[in-house]
Amino acid sequence: MNKIAASELVLNPDGSVYHLNLRPENVAETILFVGDQDRVPKVARHFDSIEFETQKREFRTITGVYKGKRISVISTGIGPDNIDIVMNELDALFNIDLEQRTIKEKLTALTIVRIGTSGSLQADIPVDHFVLADYGLGMDGMLWSYDCKNVIHHELSDAFVAHTGWMSEKAKPYFVQNSSELADKLAGGDKVHRGITATAGGFFGPQGRVLRLAVQDPELNHKMDNFNYKGHRVTNLEMETSAIYGLAKLMGHHACSMNCIIANRANKTFSKDYNAGVEELIVYTLNKLAQ
Repeated sequence: MNKIAASELVLNPDGSVYHLNLRPENVAETILFVGDQDRVPKVARHFDSIEFETQKREFRTITGVYKGKRISVISTGIGPDNIDIVMNELDALFNIDLEQRTIKEKLTALTIVRIGTSGSLQADIPVDHFVLADYGLGMDGMLWSYDCKNVIHHELSDAFVAHTGWMSEKAKPYFVQNSSELADKLAGGDKVHRGITATAGGFFGPQGRVLRLAVQDPELNHKMDNFNYKGHRVTNLEMETSAIYGLAKLMGHHACSMNCIIANRANKTFSKDYNAGVEELIVYTLNKLAQ
């Protein structure tokens, strides 16, 4: 079996993966992703016990037990590029023999749930409610670095390109579905809405914000608001979901994204206490995973 070169899978002197600073025994098979490193202890304070904690750069990890279930919470930082690092290093921890540098014969499927904050594009999804993403819409181009054609919903992608008049010089948008099995577990409740979560490759221009620089398509956000394909509509916009979905599908993991809506662009409203909404989403998600 071919060995993976040291330049391709970089390890620290203690054998941990380079960016996450983790060894296989440090991580649970059920993992919560948060963007902000300061949100990691806010999740972990609900654990009944904590067994491990580490941090390197923006990647902070705490592993513990919640209602009898072993769970890790990891901060990914911002953007699809960081997700590429986190997903690949997590997969390596479980599915590559780090000492032999060979892929294991028996692969482990992880359960990954992103808990994030987002802005709603639709008037009927109010602040302090949650969006469970049935699909991730990637406008960042990251996934095209991989052989990904078999995991992309091409009908949705083509319909979105036609609807928006997508500029051909930009990376083609891609749609990837969540894990339906995991989504069924997380669904339920009056506050949980379903839809498409759009993922941008940046915070300013890629999301239509204008400071000193003009954007390529000033109407893109409006076009996204109005996109509807066979009942599928874009509900919210952030910077991680499609990358998680795409890499999870390629690697054989189960992934879902849950976002607390802290702003509604259609209604021009902002949450009066978004920290309370995020806290409610954390507890909701933990309880669903522990069932």
